[in-house]
Amino acid sequence: MTKTPNISFEFFPPKNMAATFGLFETVNALHDLKPGFVSVTYGAGGTTRTLTHEAVELLHKKFGLNVAAHLTCVDATKEETLAIADAYHAAGVSEIVALRGDPPKGAGGFTPHPEGFANSIELIEALSKTGKFKLRVGAYPDPHPEAADENADVKFLKRKFDAGADSAITQFFFDPDTFFRFRDRAVAEGITGQILPGILPIGSWNGVKKFAQSCGTPVPTHLDELYAKAGQNAEQLSIDLATDMCEKLIAGGVDDLHFYTLNKPNLSKAVCANLGVTTA
Repeated sequence: MTKTPNISFEFFPPKNMAATFGLFETVNALHDLKPGFVSVTYGAGGTTRTLTHEAVELLHKKFGLNVAAHLTCVDATKEETLAIADAYHAAGVSEIVALRGDPPKGAGGFTPHPEGFANSIELIEALSKTGKFKLRVGAYPDPHPEAADENADVKFLKRKFDAGADSAITQFFFDPDTFFRFRDRAVAEGITGQILPGILPIGSWNGVKKFAQSCGTPVPTHLDELYAKAGQNAEQLSIDLATDMCEKLIAGGVDDLHFYTLNKPNLSKAVCANLGVTTA
């Protein structure tokens, strides 16, 4: 029998009233599963900075969730970035997902603010010195689009842990062996910190495929065929695929799974139920 995993969820901050209700419904559907933590994302270029803070406070105070707030280096001075962290701490938040962040759309690449953090390493070091937060960071089992080679991401992840990171959450992937190969490279590099696999149950195959291509995640061709044949059974196919991958990860020694919900609860909740994670 598959061991029941520890789970966590990612949400994004709502940009309008309808999206706010959607977030409420998603959190209401998932918070009884007792996630170890939930994370709230930051828009590209820091575009949702205020919305992220509001969502973080809401999830922490209204729902009593342990929230890991995303914080990036984009378009802010060091002083401004650390002030945001202090505001999180004042609101009772004790975890941060520290990221370089995506540049604003059309920027053509990341350019550090003249008075800001140059990269995630500098941000992690500064947050670690405060002693106020558990720090989570990003990891890329498939090469990041800016990586020089497949080992560059592992080496950079080692620097993140050395700078003070407590754990890492991976970008989503389609094959559990992708995660296992990355984990093996991480161990070989001397990384001893926890690496949580990021799981994205597929709500829209075309949407996920487009997103994967934009972040350098290889797309298996056989999934095109499966979804072309699935028709009205696409949702069940997504649940089955995600469940199968999670079961293989757990069988391979993974204890914790982080679900990218896209603020829609049904797929993640169904996969969790298949894994024995229920409200009962």
